[in-house]
Amino acid sequence: MRLLLVEDDNHVAAALSAVLAKHGFEVVHARNGEEALKAVLPATHPEKPPFGVVLLDLGLPDQDGYQVCGKIRKLTTTPVIMVTARADVRSRIHGLNLGADDYVVKPYDTGELLARIHAVSRRNAGGDDAAGAASEHALRLGPVTIELPTRRVSVDGAPVQLTRKEFDLLALLAQRPGVVFRREQIISEVWRTSWEGTGRTLEVHVASLRSKLKMPALIETVRGVGYRLVAPAGT
Repeated sequence: MRLLLVEDDNHVAAALSAVLAKHGFEVVHARNGEEALKAVLPATHPEKPPFGVVLLDLGLPDQDGYQVCGKIRKLTTTPVIMVTARADVRSRIHGLNLGADDYVVKPYDTGELLARIHAVSRRNAGGDDAAGAASEHALRLGPVTIELPTRRVSVDGAPVQLTRKEFDLLALLAQRPGVVFRREQIISEVWRTSWEGTGRTLEVHVASLRSKLKMPALIETVRGVGYRLVAPAGT
């Protein structure tokens, strides 16, 4: 997923960009409001996919972050997460009223920030699916085709029989190829429960998927973190 980081402090931006890159994000750094607005214009880089999320710091040198948020919202429906040290309720309400999708107060936990990024991007993807009824509703990753409405999976056209949880797990990872999903997040979204006592179940399902799809390299284990789907070459 491409992510626009709007942050005037180069040291903060470099550190956060490194963390985000490790979790599969392609980060574009804008140092002020003007750069951010140019970056989100659809015609700026027509050859690249749109941003999945904008992380917007409010303390910018050239424009007030709230104004930048309002302008971004007029240009695109891309989710905006405000990142700021302003913790009072009135500031949060003002940001949300301007069109921000979420509001994170500094200092923040990196895991929480990643969870919020995934949450707003999923909500946005869901809205796009609902609005685009004529879209194909299928994910294609090399030889693998995942039909979301019918819950069918095939490899090179041959159907693969998956259990309900196996399909849910594969679909979750496939919607964000390259993005690392934390074990806790996967358990929460697929099994609708907490991590405790369910870790072994996740490992078994990942092993089963690798075996049934006959593509052991498709789902990569990120040691100490979770799993990510590695899109086959040419996807």
